[in-house]
Amino acid sequence: MNGTVLQRLFSTFANGWPGTGLLLLRLLTGATLLHYGILGLSEAPQFASIAPQVIGAGAGILLLVGLWTPVAGALVAIVEVWIAFSRPGDTWIPIMLAALGAALAMVGPGAWSVDARLFGRKHIDFPER
Repeated sequence: MNGTVLQRLFSTFANGWPGTGLLLLRLLTGATLLHYGILGLSEAPQFASIAPQVIGAGAGILLLVGLWTPVAGALVAIVEVWIAFSRPGDTWIPIMLAALGAALAMVGPGAWSVDARLFGRKHIDFPER
């Protein structure tokens, strides 16, 4: 993803309390996706049945560090909706993860992310004479 495109998606990378909130949201979502991905690997014998969870875990790793957050969040939303509608049983956790992924894709990664370091606006301070 081109840095200019990401910079246009998010005019600012939230800092302060909003940035801290986004960091916590990314950490919680990424850790949960990683947990369910590892759990899926230990339970399912066939690759076809664990593929969505492995994809979700990979996107969770991207969310943990805040890299390609719009893409990772959208991928999480798609994969978790797929999991919710393709498996019997409790669908609340995949629906919650889909909503969190979609929210992160829309709101952005925040100031404490790799995206902000790579693609954020740069400030040039000129010393006074």
